[in-house]
Amino acid sequence: MEEPQRKPWVPRWLFWVIGVAAVLIAGAVATTAIVMFDRFGTKIAPPSSSAVALPRDAEPVPLGGRELCGKRLMISAETDEAMRAIAQALREEPKARRVLTETKKESYERFKKLFANDPELVRLTRPEVLPAVVHLLPVAGTDFPALADELRRRFPEAQKVDVLDPAAIAAEMTVTPPPCPPEGER
Repeated sequence: MEEPQRKPWVPRWLFWVIGVAAVLIAGAVATTAIVMFDRFGTKIAPPSSSAVALPRDAEPVPLGGRELCGKRLMISAETDEAMRAIAQALREEPKARRVLTETKKESYERFKKLFANDPELVRLTRPEVLPAVVHLLPVAGTDFPALADELRRRFPEAQKVDVLDPAAIAAEMTVTPPPCPPEGER
């Protein structure tokens, strides 16, 4: 007599464990794939103080005693009149959050304060060689180099249009400036 063939015995709970493990692994693979595809498709902006949305008031005002510590554009003009004309034109610029002006005389006064520890340099510098300046603080998310290029084309009468980043300058000089508030002024 032939012995009946025995089926291997596998506990029922083992099927449940294998099934749950398969579902978890499939979920992990799907999540990883979604995250990886999203990472390559989406550019996430690094956090910075310029990403803070601040109120826009582009009415030109004198720089006065303000200390600007944030990244900005400086538009230099040969005369106070040319500087004022540029500042007025920037009132309607949608990328301008704040427009601050500095006459040639005011530039020279600030220069004297900045270089007070070098009296020879101050003595040799004449007020007429310093430019009148428009300081433009852009709205959050502005591409600074692109805006600088646009302003150079728009204002050919400007002597220079520069992107000024005090944090980068301080890093090159290995100095640690005090923190700059999101509005870019202290």
